[in-house]
Amino acid sequence: MRASVILGVVKASFQSKAQRPLYVWGPPGVGKSNVVVQAGAELGVPVYDLRPAHYDPTDLRGIPIPKDGKAFWLPPSFLPTVGPGILFFDELNAAPPAVQAACYQLVLDRRVGEYKLPDRVLIVAASNRTSDRAVTHRLSSALANRFVHIDFEHNIKDWTVWAFGRKLAPQVVAYLNFKPEQLFQFDPQRDDRAFPTPRTWEYVSDLLALGLDTDTQSDLIEGTVGKGASSEFNAFVRLWGDLPDPDEILVKGNFIVPPKLDLKYALTIAVIYKSEEATLTNAFKYASALPPEFGVLLAHGLALRFGEKLKGNKEFMKWWTKSGAEIII
Repeated sequence: MRASVILGVVKASFQSKAQRPLYVWGPPGVGKSNVVVQAGAELGVPVYDLRPAHYDPTDLRGIPIPKDGKAFWLPPSFLPTVGPGILFFDELNAAPPAVQAACYQLVLDRRVGEYKLPDRVLIVAASNRTSDRAVTHRLSSALANRFVHIDFEHNIKDWTVWAFGRKLAPQVVAYLNFKPEQLFQFDPQRDDRAFPTPRTWEYVSDLLALGLDTDTQSDLIEGTVGKGASSEFNAFVRLWGDLPDPDEILVKGNFIVPPKLDLKYALTIAVIYKSEEATLTNAFKYASALPPEFGVLLAHGLALRFGEKLKGNKEFMKWWTKSGAEIII
């Protein structure tokens, strides 16, 4: 299931009366945790990030305290005391079986010991799969049966929307739209220390912002996404320096359409990042000059940046009507 769909499922589950617990499965680095955090942000509720592998079985129940000649359990401070919110068990299957067993009652009955999970707190878990060679324990059938299970599917369109929102380096966004197969390349049968994932491409974006010399930057990128992906990406970055200035398009109205596919992606993304509210008319005139798939990419990026401000732009409405594209603003 794509990230955008999982995001919708988490939000819908939170808003339902049943609030059935959800379990998101996927390989390392694809963005499972990010989707849960984003859902919390869009719902306007806190996400309580709990890593069961870091705890002992007794930690969830709390510690016993005497009261009126009896022992009562003092709940731990890391569990929510009021709703609404999302209780997120990250890497739940990395916890040993005894800790998983301590989660049974909390997940199914929404209580453990003296503690009761507040109303309107949705339980969500996420884990790598056993086949990914991550640190995992077999998830007990008793615990697994308490969740609705979802398989995470990485997708370049969903990732691009996320990347625009996070303001990732335009070179990274342009390259991965040109080479979407490089978004995620993980083979659990190999012993690669570095390989491309959505997570490591975000690291590459951070590296580009450091202003390092070319050789150092190239070495660090190789240590982040691996040799093959880094060599192709570094070649793409070198093209970036030869791009026409986006102001030729946005300010002067010189609607340049490069002949090569890689340059089309690079220039389209550069225009998205360089656009201002005052230059939107020329940006959408450029969208009309581009091949349809690039016009849609440009419009999606501008919609994420400017939102409802586009509704007042005649050139956008003209392009939108003509293209018939699904653009959410």
